[in-house]
Amino acid sequence: MDTKHCAIDGWVDAIPVPGPRDTVTFDLVVRPADIDALDDDAPDTVVTCTSGDPRITHELLNGIQPGDLLRATGTLVQPPTPGEPARLTVDALEVLDTALVPVLREMVLDRYGDYVVIFDADTDAVPVFTAHGQWVGLADNPDAIATLIDIHERVNGGDA
Repeated sequence: MDTKHCAIDGWVDAIPVPGPRDTVTFDLVVRPADIDALDDDAPDTVVTCTSGDPRITHELLNGIQPGDLLRATGTLVQPPTPGEPARLTVDALEVLDTALVPVLREMVLDRYGDYVVIFDADTDAVPVFTAHGQWVGLADNPDAIATLIDIHERVNGGDA
């Protein structure tokens, strides 16, 4: 097995979960540094992380939420078979940025890069605006948001 000591920056994908023998497991979503050079549909890399350090375990179980940006340092083990996630045994953890505190309401604003969308629990339709407030359009459902933004960027030269 190929191992390497490294630091990885990534977003927490889901709430960390306790594991056996006082360990904790969580997934980091990692985007490459040259994301602009990749295809729009290039997948993110998911690195499965574990730690048995009591300080790290406590922080992960009590202070970390999905969307937090972390720098996890430890020993990376490449998977034995392609398609499986790499595994990182974490021995140091740093919080680089915290996610916004979720506010549960009937309507929720969300960002898609330079765009803002409004989710309403009462309807599938999703209004889409630029971050500057320019109307983009009404997506029929959440799955159509990316298509609407793509069309807007093609028509307007890519500027939001």
